[in-house]
Amino acid sequence: MRPTIRKATQEQTRVHNSRLVLRVIYERQEISRADIARQTGLTRTTVSDVVAELMEQGMVEEVGYGPSAGGKPPILISVIPDSRHLVGLDLASDEFCGAVVNLRGQVRHEIVVPLHDRDGEAALALVYDMVEGLIAATDSPLLGIGIGSPGLMDASNGIVRRSVNLDWHDLPLRELLEARFDLPVYVANDSQVAALGEYTFGNGAGVENLVVIKVGHGIGAGIVLNGRLFHGETFGAGEIGHVAVVEEGERCRCGNRGCLETVASARALIQQAQALAAGDPGSALHRYAATPGEIGIETICRALEAGDEEVGRLVRRAGRYLGIAAANIVGLLSARRIVISGSVACLGEALLEVVREEMARRSLAILADEVEIVVSGAGADIVILGASALVLNRELGLFAWPEAAA
Repeated sequence: MRPTIRKATQEQTRVHNSRLVLRVIYERQEISRADIARQTGLTRTTVSDVVAELMEQGMVEEVGYGPSAGGKPPILISVIPDSRHLVGLDLASDEFCGAVVNLRGQVRHEIVVPLHDRDGEAALALVYDMVEGLIAATDSPLLGIGIGSPGLMDASNGIVRRSVNLDWHDLPLRELLEARFDLPVYVANDSQVAALGEYTFGNGAGVENLVVIKVGHGIGAGIVLNGRLFHGETFGAGEIGHVAVVEEGERCRCGNRGCLETVASARALIQQAQALAAGDPGSALHRYAATPGEIGIETICRALEAGDEEVGRLVRRAGRYLGIAAANIVGLLSARRIVISGSVACLGEALLEVVREEMARRSLAILADEVEIVVSGAGADIVILGASALVLNRELGLFAWPEAAA
């Protein structure tokens, strides 16, 4: 074997062993060197060398002693959560959200900036400003930047092929950010990133087949099949928001009519609620917003909780259209769990009940009966958490995900 090939192979082995040991420590929280060797199949000498290197890098530390099996008690090793940070961005709503996140997915600093209908170059400039602010907010070494962006993505190359809501077309977002900040950048569709967040940190534990329907400014689905993120050959899997569900319906920003987003997105609900409040002085919406123009999704949630019947009607209508989408997902993928995430998650059971009923009415009963529809367990930061998981996996190999499926 030529020296260069041997050297490359040795380096690959070293990196593989380091990632394997770090992942086991990460998963077990606290573990001894001997148990790492048993779990990984590596020799104790190799494990000791890797742990020493990780300690020198400041990523792990000795945290005490484990129970003794008769001899000297073993020393336990644990990951230092704030030894490394990363930047996670969620660009998929009417507010851009960004956060500094540590190795355990804990948010250390967060920025929320209203979009105010900015798009194109103005929206990109806002991304630059947010990243600069977040980088300045931490003294820990940064692993990289993870981004969940709305629209059709070429995730392999970090290109936003088309984002209707942001008016981005073939935007090389990864290339632009890497050149500007000199950090690794990973970009994916926000709904697909949300599926990773749910699968890793939320209600996806122990579920091999999972679909996350993310309902916010737009609507999309992230799909995990057999533990693998499914993005489709052209990276468009889950673009359900621009499937027409209303014949000759309202014109969508994509140019078509009657898209799911026009009737069931948070933006559609807000517009409908604003029109309702403007025409009904007695609406409960007036209790929570000074003017119809100030009504947001939180206002709708509060009016719904107060029992406003007209607001309930709006929510049920949106739920029926989401139920149609869920029925199609069940028929196509037979996923066991469908998770509703995004800003409409605050509508809770009132929304889920209608989605379940419509899904059951429109799909094969034997399949529908096996499907669980729940609200996200990862909360409002689901996209940021998913983007964080993407960086943690690509840079450190912390999660045993198979490669994403085409």
